[in-house]
Amino acid sequence: MRNQETVGSPPRAKEASPGKIRICLAGSGGGHVRQLLDLKDVWSRHDYFFVTEDTALGQTLNESHRTYLLPHFAWGQAKLGAPLRMLLSAWTSFFRSAAIILRERPDVIISSGAGAVFFPVVWARLMGACVVVIESFARFEGPSLFGRLASPLAHHMVVQSPKLSRFYPRAHIFDPLRILAAPPPKSGMFFATVGATLPFDRLVESVGKLKLEGAIPERLLVQTGNGGLKPDGVEVVETLPFDEVQKILQEAAIVLCHGGTGSLITALREGCQVIAMPRLASIGEHYDDHQAEITKAFEDRGLILVANTVDELRDAISRARLRQPVAATSDPVALMSFLTGLLDQAPERRKRPQLQRDPTRP
Repeated sequence: MRNQETVGSPPRAKEASPGKIRICLAGSGGGHVRQLLDLKDVWSRHDYFFVTEDTALGQTLNESHRTYLLPHFAWGQAKLGAPLRMLLSAWTSFFRSAAIILRERPDVIISSGAGAVFFPVVWARLMGACVVVIESFARFEGPSLFGRLASPLAHHMVVQSPKLSRFYPRAHIFDPLRILAAPPPKSGMFFATVGATLPFDRLVESVGKLKLEGAIPERLLVQTGNGGLKPDGVEVVETLPFDEVQKILQEAAIVLCHGGTGSLITALREGCQVIAMPRLASIGEHYDDHQAEITKAFEDRGLILVANTVDELRDAISRARLRQPVAATSDPVALMSFLTGLLDQAPERRKRPQLQRDPTRP
């Protein structure tokens, strides 16, 4: 068992130097915390710390940054038949978040969601921090529950799809998706990954069947999640550190992943042929169908192929072999410019309770 003092209570930084402020970077697992990492040029100039979930990605983050880890907590756990687990995680997160924010006293909290980091946002606001909420890049059509709950607490609300302006009329809009130059040649590796949070047996079973029938002649590596299905005759691993995933993606020609934004962008950034199998709420694989929304948006832009069944996956693999790969990434330059301007008020505001309020916010 890990030492919770080491994992959950890293040493507090000394008082920030003049011109620097203390920033809390709060994002749950997967794409939420990865987007915060993409903003490194903004927060690395200041005294910062992370609050994220206790996952493989969070543990990797803890190796190189001051990081506090919270239990996975999402409203949709109750939908999957685990309301008591949700309440216990929420109870733990509520008090642990209070201890973190009281210990660190951030001047600013920048949060990309979701449920696991809602309470740090609440406590930071109560303790006088400026709150910046970034609605998930996964939300193209409608708001997330986290966004709806956190936006009234936010001094500055950021959305990443123009369609969300009707839900957040005073929000700042930054669409970060950018196409990259043609990717370099790849080896013949096939990598399937379910992401860091939950097992995804439908994906693993589907790729295992196709490997068995010979539809995947390449070397196949499957990341199954903790306690996930392990098909016979398939090379599997439950979890992988994020830096190891990146190395694999540099080699892999075809990647099959769930519909999480972080997994999709990370694979596209390396120029992989990406096939997505979204988790579906109707069969208890996720809390809602936002992954179907994400994958459709990426498919409509010509970036990925989507498969929901074994037959669709077989067809998608055949098409991927003939398709010109597309490399894409999330480019946060405009968002970073906005945040930098916001934080540049810091030398003046250390004598004040919070950054100048956005005049467009109520």
